[in-house]
Amino acid sequence: MVAHPKTFTLTKEQAQKDARWLVVDAAGVPLGRLASQVAALLRGKHKPTFTRHIDSGDFVVVVNAEKVILKGRKLDQKKYWRHSGYVGGISFVGAKDLRENNPTRMIELAVRRMIPKGALGHQVIKKLKVYAGESHPHAAQKPEVYELPYLSTGQAA
Repeated sequence: MVAHPKTFTLTKEQAQKDARWLVVDAAGVPLGRLASQVAALLRGKHKPTFTRHIDSGDFVVVVNAEKVILKGRKLDQKKYWRHSGYVGGISFVGAKDLRENNPTRMIELAVRRMIPKGALGHQVIKKLKVYAGESHPHAAQKPEVYELPYLSTGQAA
């Protein structure tokens, strides 16, 4: 009879020690592809020690948020809505206006909607930092530049 090894389960302490800081450049990358990659990095799905009930992801700093692209006619047609909670309290803003006024919000919303809802999702999304320009204030954490797999395969438009 062969003894099978136990299934490895990550603990919170191990996950916190293992967390890295990654910088992702959003210039020229489609919004959805960027958001799905960043969401996977935040969850920790790129690590072999991924445990679904533990926050084992990395901190992600996204720079050049104003240079993210929307393909097709999404820039003119896509609407972002919010509701005040009152009757008739819905308000819309177009993607073009959102990019001009608050370009970081577009990426934050896309990534937030790809993270699972609940306590773990709230904890994970706090590790996302988005900046409109090239610079960021996280140099003290010694972040590593992360090359998106989408761009390394030569599929970029």
